[in-house]
Amino acid sequence: MPKQTVAEQYVDLLAHAGVRRMYGVVGDSLNPVVDAIRRHDALEWVQVRHEEVAAFAAGAEAQLTGRLAACAGSCGPGNLHLINGLFDAHRSMAPVLALAAQIPSGEIGTGYFQETHPDRLFEECSHYSELISSPRQMPRVVQTAIQHAVGRRGVSVVALPGDIAAENSPVGGAELAMPLDRPAVRPADQELTRLTELVDAAETVTVFCGRGVAGAHAEVMAFAEKVKAPVGHALRGKEHIQYDNPYDVGMSGLLGYGAAYEAMHECDLLLLLGTDFPYTDFLPRHVRTVQIDVQPERLGRRTQLDFAVWGDVRETLRCLIPAVQEKPSRRFLDRMLDRHVHALEGAVGAYTRNVDKHTPIHPEYVAAVLDEEAADDAVFTVDTGMCCVWAARYLTPNGRRRILGSFVHGSMANALPQAIGAQFLDRTRQVVSLSGDGGFSMLMGDFLTLVQYGLPVKVVVFNNSSLGMVDLEMMVDGLPPYGTGYPHTDFAAIATAAGARGIRVEKPTEVRDALRAAFAHDGPALVDVVTDPNALAIPPKITSEQLTGFALSASRTVLTGGVGRMIQLARANVRNVPRP
Repeated sequence: MPKQTVAEQYVDLLAHAGVRRMYGVVGDSLNPVVDAIRRHDALEWVQVRHEEVAAFAAGAEAQLTGRLAACAGSCGPGNLHLINGLFDAHRSMAPVLALAAQIPSGEIGTGYFQETHPDRLFEECSHYSELISSPRQMPRVVQTAIQHAVGRRGVSVVALPGDIAAENSPVGGAELAMPLDRPAVRPADQELTRLTELVDAAETVTVFCGRGVAGAHAEVMAFAEKVKAPVGHALRGKEHIQYDNPYDVGMSGLLGYGAAYEAMHECDLLLLLGTDFPYTDFLPRHVRTVQIDVQPERLGRRTQLDFAVWGDVRETLRCLIPAVQEKPSRRFLDRMLDRHVHALEGAVGAYTRNVDKHTPIHPEYVAAVLDEEAADDAVFTVDTGMCCVWAARYLTPNGRRRILGSFVHGSMANALPQAIGAQFLDRTRQVVSLSGDGGFSMLMGDFLTLVQYGLPVKVVVFNNSSLGMVDLEMMVDGLPPYGTGYPHTDFAAIATAAGARGIRVEKPTEVRDALRAAFAHDGPALVDVVTDPNALAIPPKITSEQLTGFALSASRTVLTGGVGRMIQLARANVRNVPRP
């Protein structure tokens, strides 16, 4: 067997783990690994403009597939740029292996040029972070890193000095077994018995779903039908549970809408399914609460629980559904469905008034048309800030669409980088980046990555020349917005100059045709929509303390402006669900 370098062995291990590309910026200490990728049949090197983009792209790929993805940065500043994207991947439970190339091993600890200690620096945003200081460490350290990333769903970091990467590796060291599939977790029998008793004892039950209900849509619907439970969701649960859901009562949280808040506070028993919903002031304090989660460290850390269940949502419900008694009355469910429709009808007005004539363009209108024109299996990546509002209220899930964002870490500029990772997975699938002008301009350099690789990502820029969400925060605090404005920028002209299709939209009558033209374009395209910076309505009695602590009542939302097709779905549920 011919000898391998440590770099070649590292690449082989990644390929064995199912990794198909590595995102990064090449340079000095990373060169041996990039050269090994150049000569490897199974891996592709993706050259981005900024390492933060590399980490976001890898995180998006991992979230969409559930499989390991990889990124890399050269020594010192290079790998430090990874940190924000890695924080996002880690908090999104995306299995990512990051390679932090290191200075020459003999110079570590001497204050050498570009010296940092990545094995320490990345500890907070990883399950595993380790330095390889000898070729003999390579197989076991990398295997351990992969197992941490896949098994615990998060980030692992391997720091590798460039001189070690260029040395010969031990023969046969890459033939290690690495289990990559996660097992199902079923609660113990005594836990299921106690859970059944709690459900049977409650006259009214509400279900609140997070990202952990992915793959459990049928089970949640069957359970809701049997116990006549309204079903609400957090933002990350939207894509997994809102579609084909006759029990839907909307979303809770700062961006929420509908009757989810009331349903959670007025029931006898609240079931939190696969959610680590962080806004404790939206959770009831005097309702009996059960939480089901496969991550035991999340049980009870947001609210006081009456019972905690360690298990997959899907497996737990499969055991629970045949055990619980069917509830005879739909009165509570029907009341919440009616209240949901009423709440949405009250919010929809701002979207329906003069949208075809209003300039600058209502951003709500742009999001609604985008929802109608986008493909049924589109992947949407969503910038933090106002774009999250439009995605939460206007993008309609159907079980095939995906919605990615920095929903836990809350980073700006995530949408374009995540779109890169999503599009590399499948060039034939429509990928749409909902970008704010602030977020887009922050990492705008990597729009050139779309052009370089011919990635057909469609970037829709909501261009209001401001940091809209920060404007809101300042106004609610009684402060005049300051430092939030941008000069008017023609992003379509920049896209055209970069070699992509750029379309500028200034009138609402142009929105639909512009989106259709972008979607029809065979390559990257940017639709620059000039939107109204005043598309924020603040309720008259909200306090700064309420916004800062996210302590908002059910009938109040900081952001109004319609709910798009959510109202149609709610009305259909009230009309179509049979009643006793």
